[in-house]
Amino acid sequence: MSSAFLSLRLWFAAFVLLAGLLPAEAEPVDATPRIAVLCAFEPEWRALRAIATHMEDHSYKGVPIVTGEIEGKPVVLAMTGVSMVNAAMTTQMTLDRYNVTRIVVSGIAGGVDPSLNIGDIAVPARWGQYLDVILARETPQGFKLPSDDTPEFANFGMIFPRGVRVFREGQASSPRQFWFDVDPALLEVARKTEAETDNQLQRCNGANVCLMKPPRVRVGGSGVSGTAFVDNAAFRSYTFNTFKAQVLDMESAAIAHVATTNDVPFIVFRALSDLAGGGPGENEMHVFMDLAANNSAAVMRTFLKALPD
Repeated sequence: MSSAFLSLRLWFAAFVLLAGLLPAEAEPVDATPRIAVLCAFEPEWRALRAIATHMEDHSYKGVPIVTGEIEGKPVVLAMTGVSMVNAAMTTQMTLDRYNVTRIVVSGIAGGVDPSLNIGDIAVPARWGQYLDVILARETPQGFKLPSDDTPEFANFGMIFPRGVRVFREGQASSPRQFWFDVDPALLEVARKTEAETDNQLQRCNGANVCLMKPPRVRVGGSGVSGTAFVDNAAFRSYTFNTFKAQVLDMESAAIAHVATTNDVPFIVFRALSDLAGGGPGENEMHVFMDLAANNSAAVMRTFLKALPD
């Protein structure tokens, strides 16, 4: 046997051994086509579990997951945890482990549009990450960006929001973008069911504290997300004036970013639990978060019922 042939055999054997040690590409743990229904924390999770059937509980890396059905549609429910990082991580994990056809988000948010009231449900047409920012240098002439940056939006003091780079399969460049558009077909289904849900929504919480006005559904407009709980009237006004946003939260735009990169259609339902600092007294979230979570789930349930298979 020649030394060259022996070397080739040894090289091939080493290659086979190494290939066996490398992790294989992960297969979905469940091949059933499912709609991923995501929420952030316990009140929203309870509301989703209350409307799901044929539930099977799972967990992955500590994240609560349920497979089952809502209105006859196969779903995988996941509680992401509050925050942009948690939301992005759990969304990608769910996409990797399940055969997800669409992403639907249900939960609560702070209202920034003065025309909306606590309890109203917003279904924005697009989402932006408004706290991806440059914290600008303060100079005698005011706050100044680095010389190679130009403002994309009005600033709030030293805070200058800007878009983020988004990677996509088969795309050589990754240009910055601020807005992530909701799937238009899903948004159209939400529009068609908008009038159906107004009379199904709760007006009073478990302690019989009631909303000032009956809740209503608003489809369209914009939502923004960031890594802050906002309870500040001045910043609330800035957010509305700058982004024309209806609501702000701490997860939806991160989910939208992951959905866009993975080319998975998404839509978000957010019920107002508070006014992000715009109310006359203490923040109202803990008074109305259960009511808001239940109302968001009710609107989302009607949407899923009307959604074509």
